[in-house]
Amino acid sequence: MRCYGMIIDIDKCTGCYNCFLACRDEHYGNDFPPIALAQPFQGHFWMQMNERERGIYPKVKVSFIPKPCMHCDDPPCAQASLSGAVYKRPDGIVIIDPEKSRGQKEILSSCPHRVIFWNEEKNIPQKCTLCAHLLDQGWGEPRCVEVCPTGALLFGDLNDPKSQISRIWNSKQVEVLHPEFELKPRVKYMGLPKRFIAGTVIFKDKDECAKEVKVTLTGRGKKQTLRTNNFGDFEFEGLEEGKEFTVKIEHSGYTPQSIKVQTKQDVYLGEILLKRSSKR
Repeated sequence: MRCYGMIIDIDKCTGCYNCFLACRDEHYGNDFPPIALAQPFQGHFWMQMNERERGIYPKVKVSFIPKPCMHCDDPPCAQASLSGAVYKRPDGIVIIDPEKSRGQKEILSSCPHRVIFWNEEKNIPQKCTLCAHLLDQGWGEPRCVEVCPTGALLFGDLNDPKSQISRIWNSKQVEVLHPEFELKPRVKYMGLPKRFIAGTVIFKDKDECAKEVKVTLTGRGKKQTLRTNNFGDFEFEGLEEGKEFTVKIEHSGYTPQSIKVQTKQDVYLGEILLKRSSKR
C-alpha cells in the first residue's frame, strides 16, 4: 500500500505561485466526485503562499512558505465532522466528502493550520486533496508538484525505500511547520526560516570594505567560523530564536572585537569598524 508524503524545500521556493495556479487550473470549474467538487471563483487557497520578511534595511531576507493541507495522521477535522464526512484514506490522504459534509461549517474552525475553506454556493467545506483523483488514475504526483520549476516540492511514496522522499523523511534536516500541534502531518519542510546574525566589517584606517576577515560565532555549545566577502559582509543563518551568541571579529594588524547578541529577532549589526592595533 502506498503511503504518500510531501516535503517542501523553502530554500528552493521563489514564490512564483505556479503551484497555486496549477491547483486553480485543476479544481476551478471541475468536479471530481467523490473526492471534491469545484472550487468557487474566488476566496479559496488550497495551496497558500505565505511570505515571511525578516531583518531590517539594508539586510532584509524574504522567504516563501507554500502551505497546503497537512494531511495529518491525527486530523482534528475528522474528529469534528459528523457521519464520517472527513476521513483519512489508507494512502494517508485526508478527504472531505462533498456530500456528507454539507452544512458542516464547524469543520473549518477545527483545523489549526487554517487550510480549510467554505464554499458558500455549495454549502460545503473544501481543501487540498493532493489531487487524489489524479493519483487514483496513475499519476505520480499532484499538479502543484508537477509544475514547480525549482523542484521545491518533493512528493512520493514513503513506503518505497527507493524513493527520494522516503530516504530523507526522518532526517534532521526535515521538520514540521507547527510541531506544537502534535498532529503528525504528511507534509514536512526543509529550510524553514530561522534567525540570522549579519554585519558589515570596515577597515577604519582605509575606509574600505574589509574582505577576508575572520568572523567566529559561538554559543549553544557550537562554534562557526567564516570569512567576510568582497563587500565586507558576513552572515550566520539558521540560528535558534531567543538565544545568546558571541560574534568575534579578528584580522591581522587590527584590534579584535567581540559582540554579544540575542536572537530575539533577526540581527543586523550594521557597519563594524576595525581599528589598527597599537601593537607592533
